[in-house]
Amino acid sequence: MSYQDILYESRGGAVTITINRPEVHNAFRAMTCEELIDAFRRAAWDKDVGVVVLTGAGGKAFCTGGDQKAHEAGSGYGGRGTVGLPVEELHSVIRDTPKPVIAKVRGYAIGGGNVLAVLCDLTLSSETAVFGQIGPKVGSVDPGFGTAYLARVVGEKKAREMWYLCRRYSAQEALAMGLINCVVPDDQLDAEVDRWCAEIVARSPTALALAKRSLNADSESIRGLSSLGMQALALYYQSDESREGVRAFQEKRPPEFRKHTH
Repeated sequence: MSYQDILYESRGGAVTITINRPEVHNAFRAMTCEELIDAFRRAAWDKDVGVVVLTGAGGKAFCTGGDQKAHEAGSGYGGRGTVGLPVEELHSVIRDTPKPVIAKVRGYAIGGGNVLAVLCDLTLSSETAVFGQIGPKVGSVDPGFGTAYLARVVGEKKAREMWYLCRRYSAQEALAMGLINCVVPDDQLDAEVDRWCAEIVARSPTALALAKRSLNADSESIRGLSSLGMQALALYYQSDESREGVRAFQEKRPPEFRKHTH
């Protein structure tokens, strides 16, 4: 597959997959998801690859979730997958890649972008990174790994706070809650990620694969919750309540959700 929305680079036993849509803060559309899935599968079974890094182009954003311009009111995303883009597959391929996956975060990791950072095995960020969820502000939610697995990472109370209030959190706040592993100055992030990659590449790949499979096994039931939740989400996206969130976002006004509830 040739890539339009992402970049793929292999160097020193590490593959870096970059979401290359800085003009929309690296928000993903259906094509982006398809390309990411292909890239992760490609890296997963390359015996020369010991670690995978996921990042975003430019310095303003890691990823800000689904591209709302591609999700216009009433139309959905219009591609493969329960909600019109294969986000469940993307989440699964990150977990199923039998190698550590590192999220390298600069700028905003918001909404679906925050979920991707959570799903990666390790998350390293610059001091200027910003994390948070946004779904209930725009008529959306991640009813699977983005909620249930997030609670495994940061605890129930903090996960509920993140989803119910849709606040934003600094890199230091994210580190304190266990959302990320490391924070460094922006100009040191690339070198820090390289150091972590070099240490991982020096480890036994089979031992790492077994460790990842074992760690995943404890939360594997969330995949079933995600499948069920995405089916419900597809129905929610057809509602006036959800569409109001998209309209308000596009019109840059506060949403009036309660006018559309029954």
